[in-house]
Amino acid sequence: MLHILYFVHDLADPAVRRRVLMLQAGGALVTLAGFRRDDNALAAIHGVEPIELGKTQDAQFAQRVAAVARSAAKLRGALRSVARPDVIIGRNLEMLTLANRAKSVFGGDMPIVYECLDIHRLLLRNDVVGGALRSAERHFGSQAALLITSSPAFVERYFRPRSGLRLPVMLLENKVLALEPAASAVAPVVRPPAAGKPWKIGWFGALRCRKSLTLLDEFSRRMDGRFEIVLRGRPAYSEFDDFDGFVRKAPFMHFAGAYKNPEDLQAIYNDVQFSWAIDFFEEGLNSSWLLPNRLYEGGLYGAVPIAIEGTETARFLASRKIGLTLDAADATQLAALLGGMDEQRYVAAFDAVASQDRKQWMIDRADCHGLVQRLASLTRANEQIAEIKALSQLHRNRGGLQ
Repeated sequence: MLHILYFVHDLADPAVRRRVLMLQAGGALVTLAGFRRDDNALAAIHGVEPIELGKTQDAQFAQRVAAVARSAAKLRGALRSVARPDVIIGRNLEMLTLANRAKSVFGGDMPIVYECLDIHRLLLRNDVVGGALRSAERHFGSQAALLITSSPAFVERYFRPRSGLRLPVMLLENKVLALEPAASAVAPVVRPPAAGKPWKIGWFGALRCRKSLTLLDEFSRRMDGRFEIVLRGRPAYSEFDDFDGFVRKAPFMHFAGAYKNPEDLQAIYNDVQFSWAIDFFEEGLNSSWLLPNRLYEGGLYGAVPIAIEGTETARFLASRKIGLTLDAADATQLAALLGGMDEQRYVAAFDAVASQDRKQWMIDRADCHGLVQRLASLTRANEQIAEIKALSQLHRNRGGLQ
């Protein structure tokens, strides 16, 4: 059984839980280690007791760097009860540094995988800070055998032209984990609102975008209750002045709390007609390049996605002729896009989404096995390189004896 040591930035992140479940479903044994930003019982993984390396905070990069440095100095002790892994994965740049440190702790030649699913804005700065971080990424990434990322735009806009990394790339999109056959067999059901009830737009997942929150509130007020905004997931409170207070004062918006991914997805998406697949958190940079979880979740369960022009999400939808695209980020444009919504137009948009191949929205057990096999192939490649080096050394030694 392939043993994977997985370093993560946030043990409370539901996406971390999903990745561990994928690796386990693919037949791997996973040792999870990382930092915790808050408590989230819904992100717990049955049978996995993580190695907690410390506590970090959202939007506090310097604090996180210091925490990682302290952890690196004590990593040998933290890993003393861990068996030698076959592969080490570092989820983002901070964790890549710990993956390198762990490799030296174990004293082996196990491959390192760099998993990067967001390009932090500091990496994109054209100043000393940005240059230093890219230099660090090149240094630690030089020891990696594979880069895992979730959007082709990350490769096209950052990794190839700017990062300086020259690694094989595995594109692993943020698809829904569907391990049970029944999950792929259930077709989405069209769900126009009952007479007199509002249309619902769901904004689910990592809620970190002030601009989206303000825009959706203004739009729903303009529509005077014809549209309701449903929020679910984990608000990044550091990004809002007062998230809870803002939502309480919004007449046509409510926060319905956290949910378990993937177990609760069908129920929460069946409660809405549209999915907000827009993020202005790092507008023009990471937010324009990513393909968010909610794009795949909504697609699988028939929620019509709303994207904004000029983003990778909009290109994804346009290539499939599905979804709705907003021309500009303001409530007037959104009202023009959705204000005339009726059942006939909604059903046509729903049918376009529902007719897509469901495999493009989901990852099944076969995909999980494929992921683990790809990781296992890295260890075989390392073994072959070691054998070649040993044979070369043997030939050199024989030559010296003649």
